[in-house]
Amino acid sequence: MRWPPNVPFAVKSSKMPNKMLIDATHPEETRVVVVRGNRVEEFDFESAQRKQLRGNIYLAKVTRVEPSLQAAFIEYGGNRHGFLAFSEIHPDYYQIPVADRQALIEADERAHREAEEESENRSSRRRSRHRNSRRRDRGERVQSEIVENASAETDAQPQGDAAQVGDHAPDYPHDAEAAHHDDHGHDGDDHPAHAHDEHGHGDHSDDDHTHDHGVHTEAHAAADADAPAVSPVSEDSGAVHDHAHDDHAHDDQPHEHDATDASHADEPLTLGEDHQDEHHADDADDEDDEDDGEDAEEEVVESVGGDDVLEEVPERAFRPRRQYKIQEVIKRRQVMLVQVVKEERGNKGAALTTYLSLAGRYAVLMPNTARGGGISRKITSAQDRNRLKDVVQDLDVPEGMGIILRTAGASRTKPEIKRDFEYLIRMWETVRDTTLKSQAPTLVYEEGSLIKRSLRDLYNKEIDEVLVAGEAGFNEARDFMKMLMPSNVRAVKQYRDGQPLFSRMGVESQLDAMFSPTVTLRSGGYIVINQTEALVSIDVNSGRSTREHHIEDTALKTNLEAAEEVARQLRLRDLAGLIVIDFIDMDEKRNNRAVERKLSDCLRQDRARIQVGRISHFGLLEMSRQRIRASVLESSTEPCPHCGGSGHVRSVSSVALQLLRGLEETLMKGPTHNLTVRTRTDVALYVLNHKRGHLRDLESSFKVTLSVIADPTISGQQSYVIDRGEAVHTLEAAKAILAAQLAAAPAVIEDTYDYGDDETFEAEAEFEGDDEAEGEGDGDDAQAAGAT
Repeated sequence: MRWPPNVPFAVKSSKMPNKMLIDATHPEETRVVVVRGNRVEEFDFESAQRKQLRGNIYLAKVTRVEPSLQAAFIEYGGNRHGFLAFSEIHPDYYQIPVADRQALIEADERAHREAEEESENRSSRRRSRHRNSRRRDRGERVQSEIVENASAETDAQPQGDAAQVGDHAPDYPHDAEAAHHDDHGHDGDDHPAHAHDEHGHGDHSDDDHTHDHGVHTEAHAAADADAPAVSPVSEDSGAVHDHAHDDHAHDDQPHEHDATDASHADEPLTLGEDHQDEHHADDADDEDDEDDGEDAEEEVVESVGGDDVLEEVPERAFRPRRQYKIQEVIKRRQVMLVQVVKEERGNKGAALTTYLSLAGRYAVLMPNTARGGGISRKITSAQDRNRLKDVVQDLDVPEGMGIILRTAGASRTKPEIKRDFEYLIRMWETVRDTTLKSQAPTLVYEEGSLIKRSLRDLYNKEIDEVLVAGEAGFNEARDFMKMLMPSNVRAVKQYRDGQPLFSRMGVESQLDAMFSPTVTLRSGGYIVINQTEALVSIDVNSGRSTREHHIEDTALKTNLEAAEEVARQLRLRDLAGLIVIDFIDMDEKRNNRAVERKLSDCLRQDRARIQVGRISHFGLLEMSRQRIRASVLESSTEPCPHCGGSGHVRSVSSVALQLLRGLEETLMKGPTHNLTVRTRTDVALYVLNHKRGHLRDLESSFKVTLSVIADPTISGQQSYVIDRGEAVHTLEAAKAILAAQLAAAPAVIEDTYDYGDDETFEAEAEFEGDDEAEGEGDGDDAQAAGAT
């Protein structure tokens, strides 16, 4: 390829091409990567044997209600029963009188609006503090310039003039101190703790040790609170729920409960409060942070990421409904419309919810959540938020539904957002019609293939073109792009070259490297990634990185490069749960802060929600990443048949000794038959060459024949197999042989030395101590005499 004439080289290489590559050549597997330049930044794949369930909607049936967990197990059509926590069950499914159900829904919506207002106030205060902090920083810079000018003019001017210069900014030290406290103080609202219910629902919807740290964060919590309030029940969703209840008889026993007790939220602050109250609240937060000192600084957890489509849906803070228990309002064989929010993993079933959400390119429709219209909290620009509020108010949102504008729609026009909203409404009507014609358990809505999800979630204006290998994949991508973003349909192109797409673009080697635990850095250092049952450990090593002249500079440079690569590897490998990074130890705290900032900045574009801690005294940084799907290793590999996934096998000598001990144990139970041992070839050779004498002793002692046979089918954690051969002794004869063995065993020799009684022993010890003391005293006297 030649450069065009009269074009400077700097201009030619200034912009690296960004491409989305889709390999749909084989129907068994589809792979998608996003390449920036020659570097893979995003990777996703889907196989025919293991398709994604997250986001699918099923008409399901309750198989078991578990009061101890306050949850229900649901048969929805997956490999295992799904887990549905009580907090994820919409009140429409409660087997209670209609009036109580309606009052409960209204109470939930009222509490939600109050929580939204409180969250909006917190966000406003945080933005105000951020602006004040910037002003303080500018004040610090002005102060430093004045001080520098004063120090420079001190030598040339009289002392009085210098004093006058010092009088120009008497308040700056106070501002600098306030800025210092603002930098090191952390408001509790910025980093909320996890909101778990009293029954531990969250622990049962995921694996044992991932804990889903940071899944419930305030930064991605609520939709905009300025939308008009609407009635909480929709006719469309009501038709679906009525169909879901047809298979189960209602218990019409009245529940004498006051539905107004369902809301336990405190009265929130409003936007109309005085600025002075906000100022006092901020001061109180700052004072609390100052009291915490450095300990609070070490415990702070920053929340980043969360660009996944379902993460745009605001979190519902669980409010225990004390007047209801799940066993009272949910019955076995009850039919529900559920959506998968977490994939099946290992022996754990999928996590489900009845609060449905349909994702589009620019908006998320919540068909049974009456919240009107809202804006994603990730859209922080006041100008964009005000413009999008007007767009949402013009949308004809059906009664009882809610809609959230995604981050991808922040810069989109009103016609584009309206077209996406109408597409979601048509999709929900299709889901509703399919549900009314179906019988549980069955799939009523599929989230879409990997190609559609990638174009919806990963494609943006920074991607120059989309190359698709495979005729069927190209047609699917083009048709979906034409429906979703007609103006960008020309960006979808079919790849027809004879060389495979990923090999041509240099992607295949980068994908193969994901299966290696070691990742080499450009500076010569490397990181080692190990996945365990409890956590993911990442070790950073300097390796051959010796370009810097100081060990602190080498550590800082390697850690900064490792932080960027770790963020990339987390996305590519889809590592989730608790993650511990062992950075190279650095002496200066400011270097630790620089590494933390670098890691946080690189994690902001991650689709999973992440919580990042700080580097501890031991050089460890703890973070958690939300599990969106199974990792690359879990999806593409299986346990080793030899080691069972442990990575280690016992040595030949160890297995040989284990085999001999197993033979002895079997013979001691009753030597009635000849024994044949089948084991690996190398172990059989070791036993026959090094332990033949021990085998002869066992044969002569128990009067049986022992055979060791090499069997190549014996592998893995089962090191050997003992088979019984021909019967040679009766049970009585075997007992006699065992009795003879016990009789022939050497007797235990007891120690016949008589230590005497304790008094004699103590007296002898005391006597010996006196003799030693006299000897030492005589030596001292002799030395004294010699000195005299």
